[in-house]
Amino acid sequence: MTIPLNVRAHAGTSALLVVLTVAACLLVAGLPRTMQASFDEALRRSLAGTAAVRTDLTVTAAPARPAGELHSRAEFESAAGQWRRLLPASLRPLIGRGGHISAKTFRTPVDEAVGPRRTFVNLGWLSDAGRRVDWVRGRAPGEPSTMRYRGATIPVIEVGVVEEAVARMGLRVGQTRMLGESVHTAAKIVGVFRPKDPGGRPWSHDADVLHVTHVVPADGPEEFHTTTLMSDDALSALTDKASTLAYRWVLPLDAGAASALDAPRAEAAVAEFRRQVDVQGTGDISYRVVTGLPQLLAGFLTGLSAARTVMYLVLGGLLAVALGVIMLGLRLMTDRLERTIALARARGASLWQVASAGASVTALTVGPAALAGYALSFLLPGPALPIVHLGPAVVVVTAVSFAVARLVLAHRTPLRERRADLVRPSARRLTAEALVVVLALTGAYLSRTRGPAGTASQDPFLLVIPVALALAAALITLRCHPYPLRLLVRLAARRRAAVPFLGLAGAARGRSTGALAVLVLLPALSLSVFAAVVHDGITTTQRLASWQKVGAPIKLTTAADIPPDVVERVRRAPGVEQVAPALTGRVQIRTTGEQPYAVAVDLDQWRRVNEDAPIGLPALSGDTSALLSPALGDRGTFELTWLSPVRLTTQGVIDAVPGFYSSGQFLLVSRAVLPWPAANTLLIKGDIPPAELARLVPSATVETQEAALATVQADPLTGTVRTTMVVVTVALGAYALVAIVLSLVAGAAGRARAVSLLRTLGLSDRQARRLTMLELLPVIVITAPVGLALGLVLPAALGPGVDVSAFAGGLPVSGHTPGLLAPVALAAGLGLCAVLGAYAHTAMSRRRDPGAVLRVDDS
Repeated sequence: MTIPLNVRAHAGTSALLVVLTVAACLLVAGLPRTMQASFDEALRRSLAGTAAVRTDLTVTAAPARPAGELHSRAEFESAAGQWRRLLPASLRPLIGRGGHISAKTFRTPVDEAVGPRRTFVNLGWLSDAGRRVDWVRGRAPGEPSTMRYRGATIPVIEVGVVEEAVARMGLRVGQTRMLGESVHTAAKIVGVFRPKDPGGRPWSHDADVLHVTHVVPADGPEEFHTTTLMSDDALSALTDKASTLAYRWVLPLDAGAASALDAPRAEAAVAEFRRQVDVQGTGDISYRVVTGLPQLLAGFLTGLSAARTVMYLVLGGLLAVALGVIMLGLRLMTDRLERTIALARARGASLWQVASAGASVTALTVGPAALAGYALSFLLPGPALPIVHLGPAVVVVTAVSFAVARLVLAHRTPLRERRADLVRPSARRLTAEALVVVLALTGAYLSRTRGPAGTASQDPFLLVIPVALALAAALITLRCHPYPLRLLVRLAARRRAAVPFLGLAGAARGRSTGALAVLVLLPALSLSVFAAVVHDGITTTQRLASWQKVGAPIKLTTAADIPPDVVERVRRAPGVEQVAPALTGRVQIRTTGEQPYAVAVDLDQWRRVNEDAPIGLPALSGDTSALLSPALGDRGTFELTWLSPVRLTTQGVIDAVPGFYSSGQFLLVSRAVLPWPAANTLLIKGDIPPAELARLVPSATVETQEAALATVQADPLTGTVRTTMVVVTVALGAYALVAIVLSLVAGAAGRARAVSLLRTLGLSDRQARRLTMLELLPVIVITAPVGLALGLVLPAALGPGVDVSAFAGGLPVSGHTPGLLAPVALAAGLGLCAVLGAYAHTAMSRRRDPGAVLRVDDS
């Protein structure tokens, strides 16, 4: 047989296979690339959005003896080079250039009489201070000197102070402050500085230099702390006689070099670096690494594991459905080659030659298309994962294997003819199908009982279960759907009209034509419904999480009480519809001394504010009733001190107070228990800009439910999951439509002959359309509800194995009624397309001459 000739003879079918293969390979190779690129972007944005003090690697040291002290820039820079050399190879790409070094004292008191306040002026040195500050008054510090103080010679270190310290602590240029208690050092203020970029990431390591710290101890006078800046030359005079000296080497993290694939290795590399630094310590000085990077990576990997599970779950189903549709196309091609192969077999062609011919035709059609789809996937951003290379190869191997197996089975002996609708399934086949069903149900049960395998790697068990369940449902549907059809055939046989009987009889007997279509259509529909349900669940839960976080459309909070006239001003502001004042703060339970947080609010007013909210509010039976957190439990009747003593009765236990507290010790009481109408929180309903509220209450922090929702949805991982769900839903719906079209085309020849024969007996065009629809619709009518039901129950069937709470504000995506609009629209769309396909097929058949069709078929 001439292979190119066979391909050209069936150019339409070959073109369809090319399109299906290109699309399948592009999806299976391109989507993982874009997903991984989005995972990388999510990690980079997460690290870049976190304070540098948590992401950077900081080596700290505390000299224990004078021999461990460092007194020059060269010594510090030499140690910095040593730390970089100790970095593990997998961690070095993440550490950017630059960084800085600091040497600071802490809790260095000013030697003065203790009054109502204490002042602490710490000495500090930053290796890059010249690039980070501007001197706005005086001059930059210079070399140290000495002076006599209390009979001893002490060093005088020139320092500069931040502008805020001048305003809040009374420090000014020209002052000399004596520091220390038993060991003294003089700090001479020679300049005032201002940061060039107050929001720069390095300042998160040196907030004590940038701002004055105000501390109010429980049993002492208030304290003011500031850290000054000194020159490189002053390092020679910086000693640790008071044991308050600390060195820091900051190795900055380059968030742009982070990769989600390398995150697990980076987490282990930080632990190795910490061990290497620890062993460098001596008796004179000890070193340790301070960083929050492992915790950040661990949290990211938890969300990443959930994202990968969901992504590969739907992609696995997409690949299975795409392969099924390609098999439908190959079935159409092998049917077209039926007579050619049968003639070659009758003329002496061996079974090996038949297999070789089928493999060659399929490879010539599918191979270049797979390479084209694989090549197109490189136009998409992202790294080339193993699945990018493996997916197209799986498509080609599966396609060639299916074509060869079908031709070999059909032509085991020459001139072997049989009617497919009369072939009974063998016991071996029925046993295999029963085994698939049992394994799928067992896997679903185990996935619910055992939960996810862990976050370190993907769970192959979980990734196979949805496809196995869909395949099991398809097999059960395939075996059971002829029985109701036969009943309908018997009922139709009693009527005088011939079209219902002929159409339903054709549907009941067309098992070979509809089997593969069912095996494709049902998984495609169920997995697309599953993706739509999960997407809808994430969207709904995100909205719920935003309401739980804020507690109202708008929440305004202040550190101090809001005066009643300000509350009225907000209430009368344009756009404000409802206002519910609330008071929050720590209270004390007199019998135990515990200090839980309390919320006092008028719940009726709060309900009016949240009239359209998806969250519910508890009810209090009386003004002296209280709802307690699980950490407090049922206290019965107890006495509380808050503004004034009050006696409360426990009404029940609540898990959270929306917008306020969700963990720890807290309680909710009526605002009527307050001795006067105090408020530091306003819960607001209305259409008023947050900027306007901030203008009305300048010291307030304004939060909105819409902003909280936007924050949750802006997470890159969340966006990736939702976008992929939409893409997969559309792709699976498209494949389901293609499966319907191929089912129509596969039986087109036999259907055209039957219609042509019936037209010679008086069949009208309208009856022909009805006949075609009656043959096709039963498969759709039976398969669509099964696929819809399976897609709706798949999230519950998989149980805790698919945890998408990381993309929904931390709330579990369960316990809500799924939106049925998208799933029902998918199922209805398939039925509509089947009807349209039947009309189109009938219209095309009308153009044929019945006599010509019958002469060709009977020749």
